[in-house]
Amino acid sequence: MLRLKLHWQILIAIVLAALAGRLAGESASLFDVPLVEVFGFFGTLFINALKMLIVPLIASSIIVGVAGIGSSGNLGKLGGKTLLFYALTTLAAILVGLVLVNFVRPGIVDGQPAGELLALGGDSPGLEERVAGRGAGDVVQIFLRMVPPNIVNAAAQGEMLGIIFFCLLFGFFMTRLDHGLAEPLYRFWTGVFQVMMRMTEWVMMFAPVGVFGLVAKVVAQTGFDAAAPLVVFALVVLAALLVHTLVTLPVLLQLVARVSPVAMIRAMAPAMLTAFSTASSSATLPITMECVERDAGVSNRVSSFVLPLGATVNMNGTALYECVAAIFLAQAYGLELGFGAQFSIVAIALITSIGVAGIPSASLVAIAIILAAVGLPVEAIGVLFVFDRVLDMARTSVNVFGDACCAVIVARLEGEEKLLVPAPA
Repeated sequence: MLRLKLHWQILIAIVLAALAGRLAGESASLFDVPLVEVFGFFGTLFINALKMLIVPLIASSIIVGVAGIGSSGNLGKLGGKTLLFYALTTLAAILVGLVLVNFVRPGIVDGQPAGELLALGGDSPGLEERVAGRGAGDVVQIFLRMVPPNIVNAAAQGEMLGIIFFCLLFGFFMTRLDHGLAEPLYRFWTGVFQVMMRMTEWVMMFAPVGVFGLVAKVVAQTGFDAAAPLVVFALVVLAALLVHTLVTLPVLLQLVARVSPVAMIRAMAPAMLTAFSTASSSATLPITMECVERDAGVSNRVSSFVLPLGATVNMNGTALYECVAAIFLAQAYGLELGFGAQFSIVAIALITSIGVAGIPSASLVAIAIILAAVGLPVEAIGVLFVFDRVLDMARTSVNVFGDACCAVIVARLEGEEKLLVPAPA
């Protein structure tokens, strides 16, 4: 029996939701129950299921990831260079997105917040107070929230900064235990992570139903007026991804690796096209390794460490998207985020792009974490589903290209010479 892939199911659900919402409007009802409420029920149920996964998924993924890297014996010179490059390029991608979204302001339409057009709920004055309490004034408070006095209470309250910091420490110090003590802990958290992965996959099976409800509710309440700010948002994300791919990474290639960026893009074209079609860095990994070794000339010693690690922790495009999405939603709510709140978004996007990179629909969970951390309603991510598939394909291509650039740069720093074509003097 032919089964459509999930992304096709979601695209069909979006089209059907647009038609259903347009036909139903706000007045139609079924058994005296307004259809808008029926749509909202399924959408809210799906969002709640995603929120349910956040704490155990993030905790287990970060602990397993940090413990795995720390215990692999690869955190020497090669590992240090790789992780430093990944952190710097991810930060650069986030900052590119931050600049563009603040310059274009896609969440503002005709001088007014787009919240009503997008049918976003929430009380703006209450939101302003919550966001202000999440670091809009003093950056020091962000670091204080990273060290919660009660980690159980932090988990219950959704204080993700504290949870992430605790899990980073927990994973790191697991690697400092004797093998007999560390191994049971590692196996336990690996088991938890695998269970959460399967739960996430199960929840995502219902994504078409949840997307249908979320989109149908928005269209029923606002018609197709919501399309305009979402189109601008999508264009901002694509523009930021292009800047990072065609400016930031090529500059590093030329300055550090001394290779031609054009030759690099040509060499990685098959892997980037595969990543675009599959929207999966992990699924693209074999082709990425082949392109990097065969066409870019990187040794297997470097590529076999850098690329698998990158497919797990290096998510330039994903981090950029998380940052732009969070600030777009804040603009739509009419909130002016100060330096502290935006710094918080940058920091959490940087960490969560590492912590949840290997899971299905990682960006949705990561955006939910960012919204909760800065005090915005998690339910707002529902409006992002309309263009999420196309943007997911684009940002995955950027993720893969970033991994490949790192492999070439690290190979050059390790003394390898036969890399691509030397850039013209």
